[in-house]
Amino acid sequence: MKKKIKLFDPDIGKDEKQKISQVLQSKFWASGSGVGNVSKFENQFKKYIRSNDCIAVNSGTSALNLALSLIDIKNKEVILPSLSFVSTAHAIVINGGIPVFADIEPQTLCMDPNEIEKLITRKTIAILPVHFAGLPCDLKKIQNIAEKHNLTVIEDAAHAAGATYNNKKIGSHGTAICFSFHPVKNLAMPTGGIISINHKKHKQFRKTLLARRWCGITDRINSEYDVKELGWNYYMNEFSAVIGLIQLKKLNKLNGIRKNIAKFYDKQINVEHKIPFDKRCSYHLYWICVKNRNQFRKELSNRGIETGTHYKPIHKMSFYKSTNKILNTEKVAREIVTIPIHPNLTQSQLDYIIESINKFV
Repeated sequence: MKKKIKLFDPDIGKDEKQKISQVLQSKFWASGSGVGNVSKFENQFKKYIRSNDCIAVNSGTSALNLALSLIDIKNKEVILPSLSFVSTAHAIVINGGIPVFADIEPQTLCMDPNEIEKLITRKTIAILPVHFAGLPCDLKKIQNIAEKHNLTVIEDAAHAAGATYNNKKIGSHGTAICFSFHPVKNLAMPTGGIISINHKKHKQFRKTLLARRWCGITDRINSEYDVKELGWNYYMNEFSAVIGLIQLKKLNKLNGIRKNIAKFYDKQINVEHKIPFDKRCSYHLYWICVKNRNQFRKELSNRGIETGTHYKPIHKMSFYKSTNKILNTEKVAREIVTIPIHPNLTQSQLDYIIESINKFV
């Protein structure tokens, strides 16, 4: 029996194991104030993407929650795609906002700027695009729409560590950009996220976010501190940060492997509707669309190939149930399948995946 081919598989080596052991032995495992390896990771990631500032947190969800807290969205509308992980919408609701779902471009599965324009009302306050699968949204069009209507753009870059737009890393363009470093992500950690800030008020934003990620604590001197507002336990731990420092050093190399796999898939997979090959993309996911998805996934599973469905549309979930027809999103959601694309795949595994897909589509 063939070894199962995983959908996700983080790349780890002796460096990660050695550093984890060092942190374990140090007995300094976490700090709400974010000193040690957490601070080092913030600085290194800031240099990598060339942003004004970065604030490390314990997940991509926490990053979204905190980033949206920078603007008062209570009883205001935030436009986002429905084809995303549910955290994208949850972050809006947690901050008192109203999610408004826009349709996607069928070619990229990113939010369609033309659809955004149609949904703007006097209650709209922000746009929350998702760089789906690591393929950058049309940020120029989205930012132009935002400027025209005096809206804030906060990006969900959970899939996009290392992706580029206009020859600059995602994370360097807008007001607040939220990354996820879950174990399945391109930059893998046990748990983690970061908020990148590019704004003239970035020092003020940093001060606010540092307080909110640690229970609202401010003005700390030794054991004395104050709390002026609510905050959360959202800080990153030392184990995640030290792994992140190593993963960051090899992120470009690992993303390069993903791009080579994507190019190979693009040429070899006999499916009309699939993610386009684009050098700007980080290829966190590789998606194809097939008609008989359940049967297709069952056939691949029988052949030892893990697949996924990313994602069920948020507007179809009970909590967000909407009668609005979001046509491209709903069509794609019936057919989308994600297939393995990670740096540990061998050439023989890639050949086997392609052969299996072409046999059953």
